[in-house]
Amino acid sequence: MNTTFILFFSFFALMAIGVPIAVSLGGSAILAILVGLKVPLIITAQTMFNGINSFPLMAIPFFILAGNMMCNGGISKRLIAFVNLFFSRFTGGLAMVSIGASMIFAAISGSCPATTAAIGGIMVDEMEKNGYDKAFTGATVAAAGTVGQVIPPSIPMVTYSVLAGTSISTLFLCGVGPGIVMGISMMVVAYLYAKKNKVPKVKLKVTPAIFFKTLLHSSWALMMPVIILGGIYSGIFTPTEAGAVSAVYGLIVGMFVYRDLKPKDVPKVVFDSAVASAVIMLIMACVQTFCYVLTREQIPQMISTALLSLTQNKYVMLLIFNIIVLIAGCFLQSSAAIALLTPILLPVMTAVGINPYTVGIVFIVNMGIGMVTPPVGNCLYVACNITNLKFEAIVKAIVPYLIALFIALMLVTYVEPISMFLIR
Repeated sequence: MNTTFILFFSFFALMAIGVPIAVSLGGSAILAILVGLKVPLIITAQTMFNGINSFPLMAIPFFILAGNMMCNGGISKRLIAFVNLFFSRFTGGLAMVSIGASMIFAAISGSCPATTAAIGGIMVDEMEKNGYDKAFTGATVAAAGTVGQVIPPSIPMVTYSVLAGTSISTLFLCGVGPGIVMGISMMVVAYLYAKKNKVPKVKLKVTPAIFFKTLLHSSWALMMPVIILGGIYSGIFTPTEAGAVSAVYGLIVGMFVYRDLKPKDVPKVVFDSAVASAVIMLIMACVQTFCYVLTREQIPQMISTALLSLTQNKYVMLLIFNIIVLIAGCFLQSSAAIALLTPILLPVMTAVGINPYTVGIVFIVNMGIGMVTPPVGNCLYVACNITNLKFEAIVKAIVPYLIALFIALMLVTYVEPISMFLIR
């Protein structure tokens, strides 16, 4: 018990004073090992190495690099032009375009903040010009970014699959349905807002010539998710190899097809990708040491016994799981929350008969919603930077989207075919 107290007290104390999550995890684990367990400190190096010594984890830096290549390669405006052909004519059409373009971009970037930045950087001004309130515009692009890690490929899905011992490619399939449900729920909010506030429709004449010209210009961007997912499910390459292929494809399209990615930009893109990958890998390494202490102290078994003593009804357990993960998503980054909670909560969920893939996709959707819930919501801060609005204004405007996303979360949680229909 003394070791457990040292572990959690030091972890929350470090978090409270603003120490990065990876250092908080590693530092508290080292302190618990030295003072509580009193085992040789070399165990820290061993567990950290084992935490990242995984071939599937190599997919993370590749997908991050591919997403950054495409973000800087000018694909967002092509995707927006393509989606505009279908949604702009409806009530709330431009907001729907933002959401639809984000859904497609999510199949390229695998990141919520990147999706918000890429689509929001273009759509915010367009929506404002057409009568949308500035705060609602910022809330729209922030909420639309939540699908960034739900629709495959997804970096948090890779993290969960490695920790849970599940198939990455299968979990990728599970994300398609929930991503679509989230997108539709947000489009309903956009429609109701535009109808209530009498936002004028965009008059766009789409001729066959315009349609095929726009399709041709956006085809290179649209082909990326087809190449990634098609290659994986046809057996041509593994998810890790798909990440490498997508990075090369993103470089070729950005530099030689769209030509928005200049040679001078490549070093910065690579550097930014390396930093983002290093942050996730350091979290994965440190959380392994943290989990070593948890295992030695039998904390997962204690939590499992406590939860199972409350109920063994899987529907109630799913509700408890959602509450825990939603709270965690308000304060922790996706990779940190998944790495920390998966070893603790997954055994409890499987013990009451819940499919580990269902657990995974509900986890990922919760983390997506966490991107637009204060105080940590990264998509909110990105939207604030784009719109030059205060954080409080965006938070107030995003409430209708949060309600819609919570409804989508409940549907994904309790209507299993939404995430499992492609597998079955």
